[in-house]
Amino acid sequence: MKLRISGYLALFLLSLGIFAGVASNVYAEKSASYAQTIWRLLDYIAVDYPAAVENGQVISDLEFAEMTEFSDTVANGMVDLPPTAAQSDLITQANALRQIIANKAAVSDVAGAAHSLANALITAYPVPLAPATLPDLTRGKALYAETCASCHGISGQGNGPEAQGMQPSPINFTDQVRANKRSIFSLYQVISQGLDGTAMQSYAALPPQDRWALAFYVGDLSFSQDDVRKGQQLWQSDQSVHKAFSNLTAITQTTVNVLSQTYGKTNATALMAYLRNNPQTVNSSTGTLLSLAKERLSQTLEAYRNGERQRATKLALSSYLDGFEPIEPVLRVKDSALMRSVETSMIEMRGLIGKNAPVSDVEAKIQDVRILLDNVEIRLATSKTGNGASFIAAFTILLREGVEALLIVVAMLAFLNKADRTKEVRFVHAGWVVALIAGVLTWAAASTFISISGASRELTEGIGALLAAAVLVFVGIWMQGKSQAAAWQKYIRDKMSHALSRQSAGVLFLLAFVVVYREVFEVILFLIALWNQGNAIAILSGLGSAIAALGVIAVVLMNYSKRLPITQFFLYSSFLMAILAVVLAGKGIAALQEAGWVGITQSAWLPRVEIIGMYPTWQGLVGQALVLTTLLIAFWMNNRKYQTA
Repeated sequence: MKLRISGYLALFLLSLGIFAGVASNVYAEKSASYAQTIWRLLDYIAVDYPAAVENGQVISDLEFAEMTEFSDTVANGMVDLPPTAAQSDLITQANALRQIIANKAAVSDVAGAAHSLANALITAYPVPLAPATLPDLTRGKALYAETCASCHGISGQGNGPEAQGMQPSPINFTDQVRANKRSIFSLYQVISQGLDGTAMQSYAALPPQDRWALAFYVGDLSFSQDDVRKGQQLWQSDQSVHKAFSNLTAITQTTVNVLSQTYGKTNATALMAYLRNNPQTVNSSTGTLLSLAKERLSQTLEAYRNGERQRATKLALSSYLDGFEPIEPVLRVKDSALMRSVETSMIEMRGLIGKNAPVSDVEAKIQDVRILLDNVEIRLATSKTGNGASFIAAFTILLREGVEALLIVVAMLAFLNKADRTKEVRFVHAGWVVALIAGVLTWAAASTFISISGASRELTEGIGALLAAAVLVFVGIWMQGKSQAAAWQKYIRDKMSHALSRQSAGVLFLLAFVVVYREVFEVILFLIALWNQGNAIAILSGLGSAIAALGVIAVVLMNYSKRLPITQFFLYSSFLMAILAVVLAGKGIAALQEAGWVGITQSAWLPRVEIIGMYPTWQGLVGQALVLTTLLIAFWMNNRKYQTA
């Protein structure tokens, strides 16, 4: 097998994988964005319909025309959303909303229908309902002064210096009647998407945390300090209130009007004023994520009971990716056994849903997951990550992931040195250097500009692992073929007088880049979570020690490879490539299963051995078996070829 052919195939596989990953992410992002746009229109209808109709009569032709247009857009938009089991019901509700608006129905009826449809929409097409971490209210105030005050005014009264002549006029955030209808989530949506036909532009370029901070600040402008003080007294004196606000999602989703139905107008105003000013009161970001995971579990069970298997699968996946997966790195440090238990139970839950198990079985498994999540919450709340644990965690993750990439890069460099192709070494070095630079940029982006979702993480790891495995299979087969002395001599005669082809150079660069970036990406996401726990010096010390250890390992491996006879070097390298290909195939399939791209069929007797990429699912076992079988057949054919030559 020629390396050149491997190069073409590797390039094709890489291009195909990247295209599939990008296309999937773009499609998912567009779907989520479209659902949020429809949600924003529904919220706008619920809030502004009173300005269009009163007592069954149109009081503003302009406002009524806008309500009619928005309801048409909502109804048509429901049809264009990705198909789900809930879509037909959403379309029915949207058409009903359009009809009651056309009939100039009562304000309460329209608001109720719009809010009901908005809630159903978010359930069917889940999106983050709260910030991943506590909002920085000081940052929100500064952002408001920089980006909003010129139109809305310093105090939010809609009287900024640029407000004159604007049609429609900037919103008065201190208008208590209007503010009582708005949730933090609705403000976040407007900040993220803007408002068509107005001067309100989208601020999607801001990081999500900045947008949430701005939404919290704006949502507080209608309250007084007296409201905040009364809310604090109520919060401290009435423990029953705490149950209604167990996490940040409760704050971002609740409006004063909705809360008034339970606590009365005065108490509802005071409570919202206090909680929006003090979001840290309800819970930490970890608690918020776990609450989201539990909420998705409840929705999963409800959907499964109703026979909505596809929706249940999606919600179960969201419970893991959006609720539990972001805190995995921290839990791995504090209790790795508990982390694996949760991960395994969630996979088993999705497996039961996938094979249409009885409702009682799914319900029992969901209850098991809930208990485990309760244990996670207790474990994270009662233990602090110390300096020693942070050092060991940083050292271990970098050393573990680094060795995997190092073995492949060293084998490539050693091969080029053995073949006296030192000029081509630069392609390997370029690959891993670019991967490291890309990793640093990813860290900077993830910390400042973007939020890497659980699905994006798993897809990047999964596709990267499978691409690397595919290339390693071909390189391993090629190297095993050259382990025969006659084959090596023929290769020397044929190739030593010619420059390395562009395709082969591309393989060297891409293989180095893919294997290194995949490991760097995983390390980065782990370190971001660990860094948020503090102990920066311990973490940096652990990373420095791991880098030093990797340097020593690299020197030892390079020196050892130089002393190996050429045939033994190729034989050992081919075995190494084969082993790593099998391992990466297992890890890649597991990552795609966690992202929901590959189905899950559990096996009770299969062990979980992460170091060799083995997980207790038939898909993973079959994938690894196919890779191993391909390698064994190719190795046998290589040996037979040169034995009969």
